[in-house]
Amino acid sequence: MTATPLERVRSALTTNQPALDGLFITRPENRAYVSGFTGSYGYLLVTKDEAVLLTDGRYVEQALEQAPGWSVVRLQRPYEDALMAALKRLDVQRLGFESDHLSHADYANWTQKLPAIEWKPTIGVVAHLRRYKTPQEVAAIRQAVAIADDAFASVLNFLRPGLTERQVAAELEYTMRRGGADAAAFETIVVSGARGALPHGRPEDKQIEAGDLVTIDFGARYGGYNSDITRTVFVGGGKPPTDRQREIYSLVQQVQQAGVEAVKPGVVCSSVDKLCRDMFDRAGLGDYFVHGLGHSLGREVHEFPMLVATDETVIEPGLVLTVEPGLYIGEWGGVRIEDDLYVGENGTEVLPRSTKELILL
Repeated sequence: MTATPLERVRSALTTNQPALDGLFITRPENRAYVSGFTGSYGYLLVTKDEAVLLTDGRYVEQALEQAPGWSVVRLQRPYEDALMAALKRLDVQRLGFESDHLSHADYANWTQKLPAIEWKPTIGVVAHLRRYKTPQEVAAIRQAVAIADDAFASVLNFLRPGLTERQVAAELEYTMRRGGADAAAFETIVVSGARGALPHGRPEDKQIEAGDLVTIDFGARYGGYNSDITRTVFVGGGKPPTDRQREIYSLVQQVQQAGVEAVKPGVVCSSVDKLCRDMFDRAGLGDYFVHGLGHSLGREVHEFPMLVATDETVIEPGLVLTVEPGLYIGEWGGVRIEDDLYVGENGTEVLPRSTKELILL
């Protein structure tokens, strides 16, 4: 039987160096992963024998429903009193906390009010566990991808010269929500023409012109899990693409396909990034690829491990990764193509169905 997230956290208490009596979890994504509780406020205290969920009066009923088996404690000011009581009752002396999330102000307050506790900073304890997706998590990501895919197909019928980038982004996000998304996974990127040189450019009131390449980076959130897809399309309005547009698009498409094919169990993350970066270098355009090749995907849009030059993680079954090479050429524009990939026991699966051939509108 596969261990639950709570069981995996308890196992990590003893394998952590130094060993911990408990882990204090504050990051919302980790809180939801371990307990199932999706309210916007609360803390988790996990020991080898007990699991305590502390939240305020707005979320007690929700916590009882979403986190069966957890001891739910209603927080009342001053909040540290409830935590102090729980730590004393559970005889916690060495407490791990998420040092990459807990603010300095909160840390100073907690340690001052709870001086008998030995606070031990930890980084990535739960994030490391989250990298391997369960079948249920993969199913949620698949649905998030399907919703985004369908919305993109719909927006292609809407997209035309004269619309603003902002209008296209709004239509896409509305269509994802109408299709069942809990929310957009992130602020949708729509950049056109020369603005395509902005990898994370926000949509503006710039009108899309005939002959523009338009890069659209979008994703849906479903059941707490995200998709992240990018397509670059040509909005011709009667004009054909230029030779330069076709050339840049074709190169990015080839590099992206090479990156997809390289993602498989046993391969080191950094080597996939290098493979694609070397292809751009050989074409004399390496300076225009200005970000990492990809990242893990789950409850957060950007998770670890990542397909970047410094990540020596070995790819294993259970990971969901993106591959998103792009070229960004100032005063000309840009092209990016991105897929979500599930690494399974029997191979790697590309989740989006949207074509990666250059779409001509």
